[in-house]
Order: sequence, then C-alpha cells, then structure tokens
Amino acid sequence: MARFLVCVLALAVALQLAGCAGTSLSESEQQAMAQAATSAPRVHPGDKIRVLVYGEDKLSGDYEISQSGEISLPLAGTVEAKGLTPAELEQTLAKKFRSEYLKNPKVTVTITTLQPYYVVGEVGHPGEFPYRSGLNVLTALAIAGGPTYRASRSTVKIQRRGEAAMTEYPISSSVPVLPGDVISVPERYF
Repeated sequence: MARFLVCVLALAVALQLAGCAGTSLSESEQQAMAQAATSAPRVHPGDKIRVLVYGEDKLSGDYEISQSGEISLPLAGTVEAKGLTPAELEQTLAKKFRSEYLKNPKVTVTITTLQPYYVVGEVGHPGEFPYRSGLNVLTALAIAGGPTYRASRSTVKIQRRGEAAMTEYPISSSVPVLPGDVISVPERYF
C-alpha cells in the first residue's frame, strides 16, 4: 500500500512539475462529475450483487446481472435490474417476493463487485483493473504502471459506460473514474 501511495504521489508531482495538469474543467463539468462520483451506484450488466432475504436462506445468494440487465431468483422470477440503485432493487424484489408464501419480506441488496475499468494506450501495464471507490485519473494511471515516456502529459480520453464516443479530460485528481470506464492515454506530440 505504501508503494502504491508513493507511485501516486510521484506521478502527481511529476505532472505538476512538468506544468501538465491539463486544461481545467468548466464548473458545470466539475459538478456533473462530482455528482456521478458521489451518487448511489446503479446496477449494470456484469455487476455482481448479494441478495439477502431475512429468514429465507434458500432465496438469499450471490447473483450476476445478465447482459440484458436482468436477474433470475426463485419465487421472484426474472427481474429487470439494470439502472436501479440497490435500494430500488430491494423494493422491486420485496414486491415480487410478496405472495402467499412471503407475507412481509425483508430484502437487502448489496453490490459486491462493480464492473472493472480499463486503461489502454501509453501506460506501463495496460489492461483491466478492479474498480474501487474513490478512483480518479491520477490513481488509475498509477495503478496501470504510470505513463510511458511517449504518453501525453496533459490529457486522457475516457469512454464512460453507455457512451458511444471518447471524451477528452485533463490528467487531474478531480476527474473521477467510474465502473466500466475505458481510459485511453494517447501518445504526445513532441
């Protein structure tokens, strides 16, 4: 962990010393990114969740959201989960379980594994990385082995989940990384 923090700090200092913190984001862009990073996570295909039904061990378990955005549970059948927060999914499942068998089900849903994020391009170790809360562009680059000597020192391109195109962002700790993001580190122009 200490080695990781040293890498993150070294990368941040190197970028600041090089004068390559990137262009600043507009206030509305910063607010939108802050809201996305701090809002309740939503369930998406590929995420893994844990469903606990109080007093019903046979209904409780770990489930993966299918590519169509659904989960199949005993007694509830197939349920559309894509785009719901854990609290919204709890309410949906409680309604589905409510029948003659379950009078007042108590359902808890937690997201156990979010989709990974990907770093490609001019980094030491491009690839897939497990998502952790609080990630930003600087930490994501550090985890991927840092930028190569050919890497752009001012910007990266990010394709957010559900978007068709990549958007350019400054290399900054104020740019959050979200589950499913694809971060491309372009080659710099000399």
